[in-house]
Amino acid sequence: MTLNLIAAVVLVALEGYLLGSIVFGILISRLLCRDDVRTHGSGSAGMTNMLRTYGKLPGAATAIGDVAKGAVAVFIGKWLFTALVPQLDPACGAYLAAIFACIGHMKPVWFGFKGGKGVLVCGGAILALQPLVFLMLVVIFLIEFAITRIVSLGSIIIAAVYPILTLCFWAWHGADVPNLIFIFVCSVIMAAMVIYMHRSNIQRLRNGTEYRFGQKKKESDEK
Repeated sequence: MTLNLIAAVVLVALEGYLLGSIVFGILISRLLCRDDVRTHGSGSAGMTNMLRTYGKLPGAATAIGDVAKGAVAVFIGKWLFTALVPQLDPACGAYLAAIFACIGHMKPVWFGFKGGKGVLVCGGAILALQPLVFLMLVVIFLIEFAITRIVSLGSIIIAAVYPILTLCFWAWHGADVPNLIFIFVCSVIMAAMVIYMHRSNIQRLRNGTEYRFGQKKKESDEK
């Protein structure tokens, strides 16, 4: 059991991180645009910076890729835990994979450890694990965005709300206390990483200088 658990954790961490390190914003900007999105706008490789820099199609392709890799990492994490440690809830492997996919996206080994902010990668993981929670977060984000037109504020808000919704979701589904605690801690880590990556946005929000989507500005931030 102990050796299998160690193997499962190591394999899940590796697959999550390496998948997360495939940063679609960088790949698309290099292959299709002969450029590096990180040299523009916010300097990040996420969907919003891609959208503002290259347009709708590259932005949409980046979003799809980032969401997909988060979901794939989760499915592989669940499969590995089911195969190696069937005594444990496979959701634990899924959340562990989600954390490392987010780390890989933020600090990709393939691209000099400079990637995106992890919102859509986490979104893909949440979609695969908790479709209802994903839908609720999308609604919250859209309401905030419709009011303020500030993408980063919506990202920060849904990151902060996510652990609470996760706790309610798994408690409602009858998860036992150890699994509930582990999943909640993982969701807090995911949320904390996303919020930390938005620290410069938080400062601009305090100063009243944060970018509103659609306005012309040299610097922005992104999901």
